[in-house]
Amino acid sequence: MDSNSTPWISSSPPLSMQAELPTTLPTIFPRVGYSILSFLMFINTVLSVFNNGLVITVMLRNPSLLQPMSVMILSLAVSDLMIGLCGSLVVTITNYHGSFFIGHTACIFQGFSVNYFGLVSLCTLTLLAYERYNVVYKPNLGLKLSMRRSVIGLFFVWIFCLFWAVAPLFGWSSYGPEGVQTSCSLAWEERSWSNYSYLILYTLLCFILPVAIIVYCYYKVLTYMIKLNKSVELQGGRPSQKENEHAINMVLAMITAFFVCWLPYTVLSVVVVVDPKLYIPPLIATMPMYFAKTSPVYNPIIYFLSNKQFRDCTLEVLSCGRFIPHGPTNVSIHMRPLNKGTWLSSLSRNVNTHSKVLPM
Repeated sequence: MDSNSTPWISSSPPLSMQAELPTTLPTIFPRVGYSILSFLMFINTVLSVFNNGLVITVMLRNPSLLQPMSVMILSLAVSDLMIGLCGSLVVTITNYHGSFFIGHTACIFQGFSVNYFGLVSLCTLTLLAYERYNVVYKPNLGLKLSMRRSVIGLFFVWIFCLFWAVAPLFGWSSYGPEGVQTSCSLAWEERSWSNYSYLILYTLLCFILPVAIIVYCYYKVLTYMIKLNKSVELQGGRPSQKENEHAINMVLAMITAFFVCWLPYTVLSVVVVVDPKLYIPPLIATMPMYFAKTSPVYNPIIYFLSNKQFRDCTLEVLSCGRFIPHGPTNVSIHMRPLNKGTWLSSLSRNVNTHSKVLPM
């Protein structure tokens, strides 16, 4: 493959030469641009490591938080923490230097790590959406969420993602420098039928399918909540408007953050595969990849810091035990099944009860 076959950066050496070079030389991207990217990725690294490290610490210090649903979020925090350490931290250093100076082996390792842990986070988000759908929308189908079910689901997620991350190491696609040549990922620009087959299946099974599941599950949850609220009102109850708005806003935030982080990267990747001759400037090729690396910052905020139970435990940890949570000491993060029969029986006991409709 000659240098003209790489549309992202016209001056990039062939892949065979990249394997021989211990370093990747800077591109035409200005030096000040690398400094700006390094600063932004440094902020991203600090927030990613702190947020997810805090989530892990709080959960391990509070065993009562380790419920079937929160175990999935613990897994999400672990994978997001690894993205920050193996992805954002490395990119901070290489951008500060102005090139991927740590060698081709480190490039492969970074590409593998970001690909693997990014897929784990994405599939864990999908698993969370699916379980929320089962508990909220279909509570009577016998699919009761248990610790065993959560662990089995997470085991499948980590193995499934490991297959797609390891495959390029054995010749089905490959890892190499990307964008402004200070980070590494899948070799989207490589022109071969083997690479095409991997990228097509990768895009379908590792992005489009998870996105479809997430959108479908949360759409069903939202529509069911709205329908259930109307049913409660017709029976004389008064659902808490503030709680309902909070729940809907959380779901919308999850979907919005997901698309902001991952959609630009996937669109760019698909465009490069579909139109091999299209030239994409290095900065334009780099920005979607960095957007994807910001996902570890948002997930802990959305899934935990907006939850009062976790917030109390977090303040207790940050204050070294000086903060005393208000309310029950037995704290748990769980999901409650929502079904019409439960609501109507509750209403029959107390028609003035304020109902809370939450997705968690």
